[in-house]
Amino acid sequence: MSRIDSVARAVRRLVRQEKSDDWAVRLLPRLVLGLAGAYTLFILASSSMSSFITICALLVLGLLVFLLRRRGQLLLALGSTVLTAAFAGYLAAVADIARGIPAGWAGGQAVFGHWALAGMALLGTWVVKEHPGRRGLTVVLADVVLLVAAGIGTVAPPVAVPLGFVGIVAVLMFRGGGGAAVGRFVRRLARRPAPDTKANSKRV
Repeated sequence: MSRIDSVARAVRRLVRQEKSDDWAVRLLPRLVLGLAGAYTLFILASSSMSSFITICALLVLGLLVFLLRRRGQLLLALGSTVLTAAFAGYLAAVADIARGIPAGWAGGQAVFGHWALAGMALLGTWVVKEHPGRRGLTVVLADVVLLVAAGIGTVAPPVAVPLGFVGIVAVLMFRGGGGAAVGRFVRRLARRPAPDTKANSKRV
């Protein structure tokens, strides 16, 4: 009887939705909105294969954003990498079409070259154990350089991938501590005292 009474009390609390009952006030709207959202997603996903793939991709993206909500730099880097891969693939496909090569947005050597460079920028930033700056910003800068190289590739396709590679390596080097090392070396040279020419002339 105790179990039946507890279930009955829970049902009454849920149905009555008293203002002083926080459990029912919070649970009922979430339950209704959750069921409505799940039903809507099910109807949209069952309409066609493309809709199903889109819904699955959005769910995975939402889950990824939820899991990385406290790691802003990694979330920024992943978002920048995905957008860069999409735009770079589009620019590479435009370059192929301009040269008379029938290729889609996911075809051609240049497309995969740009995707590999975007992945290199993402991995190269997180390989450094002690990064002096923000890693997500480093990936964004490298992706901007890659997009500029892809844009140049629409005019001069052979130089797109090598130019993007050199630009990404330069960004990773300077943002990963190489720029600070060069600055320290230059300051050390500037602080070094100049040789005494008078003393050298007296010795001669």
